[in-house]
Amino acid sequence: MAVILDGLKVSQDIKEEIKREVDKIVEKGLRPPHLAAILVGENGASKAYVSSKVKDCQEVGFTSTLTKLPDTVNEKELLEQIELLNQDDSIDGFIVQLPLPKSIDQETVINAIDPKKDVDGFHPENFGRMALEMDAYLPATPYGIMTLLERYNIETKGKHCVVIGRSRIVGRPMSILLSSKGNPGDSTVTVVHSHTQNIEQFTRQADIIIVALGAPKYLKADMIKSGAVIIDVGITRVEDDGTKGYHLEGDVDFESCKEVAGWITPVPGGVGPMTRAMLMKNTLLAYKKHGK
Repeated sequence: MAVILDGLKVSQDIKEEIKREVDKIVEKGLRPPHLAAILVGENGASKAYVSSKVKDCQEVGFTSTLTKLPDTVNEKELLEQIELLNQDDSIDGFIVQLPLPKSIDQETVINAIDPKKDVDGFHPENFGRMALEMDAYLPATPYGIMTLLERYNIETKGKHCVVIGRSRIVGRPMSILLSSKGNPGDSTVTVVHSHTQNIEQFTRQADIIIVALGAPKYLKADMIKSGAVIIDVGITRVEDDGTKGYHLEGDVDFESCKEVAGWITPVPGGVGPMTRAMLMKNTLLAYKKHGK
């Protein structure tokens, strides 16, 4: 039976650590860190996620600002809002919640964010600095996974890690971080994706598997080796007849895999809370580096 990697507990520990730092800052008569968010449209998952981030800010003592824009907003108007946040010295970091309406070019929006305030870690400057093992804001989900591995003292040095998925948000940065020098890190990393033949040949050899596909219960017990570390990044709403009308499923068939794996993250309560905690950590870092 696998050890459950409790992202909810670890994220709470991290938020308490951040709150202690913020309390000390405020005791000195200084302003607390300030995280802002831009939410475009009425996407239910995005609204819930942003609402959670506002709650996290309250828990750690941050100031938070939410700018809501209709899904009819055009790219020029959104870019103007971003520039206002770029120029506001009272805001340390901000995010533009993705996905955006199809009429708006996501790359243009990400490039418009001041890298110093890019606490999501998506700007090319931060991504490039991460790839070069320089100081940077790390993308929140990979940062959260690395922190989870570190806090559970999971050995990554010399291990074979298979990353399923190559998105710029999770898969690609994850492969960079795990192969970088340090602890956690120093892994041999294989990235597999939709064009990889016989994915199970790779996963059965893996010491660590990180799944970021958005395909419910994709990873089965017969695809992993005994004692492997399984990190499930996927979260999909699956319709059912319950009160909510849906339940959340990860990319891992949790019930079967937990009998084979050595460590495993649940969904929900695994990677998700860690992502949000790292956003708080990046905002505190931005405050320390550039706050006025």
